[in-house]
Amino acid sequence: MHLDHITIRTRDLPGTRAFFLKVFDELEERARPKAIHRIPGHWLYAGDKPIIHLIGSRGYGTDNGVEAYDHAGIHLDGYSAFRARLEALGIRYSTMDLEELDERRLFFRTPSGPLIEAVFHEPILEPEETRQ
Repeated sequence: MHLDHITIRTRDLPGTRAFFLKVFDELEERARPKAIHRIPGHWLYAGDKPIIHLIGSRGYGTDNGVEAYDHAGIHLDGYSAFRARLEALGIRYSTMDLEELDERRLFFRTPSGPLIEAVFHEPILEPEETRQ
């Protein structure tokens, strides 16, 4: 089993799109199926898979909900480089090291609030404190 995709509903469609494309340089936007063009949104691909679906929360049917999902866990490689990227972009984050799993995690939020968990399967060289 693996994550197929996550759909994020947002009031700030352009800002959320730009955020994901800036933070995750592996992503690229590609065309969505014609059947869903009536729904404002974007599909962001990693390789040949559309893993992040963004939809606007205003003006579609009766669904006027706000940003919605708890968090998405995204497996990445290169913990140190990705952490440096977040710092260079001025994105606040917190860390969690799970020594028994050889996992390192970085938690950060999109501009409109939803939480992202970046998961790295890498040995932990030294425990870290949560960044404030």
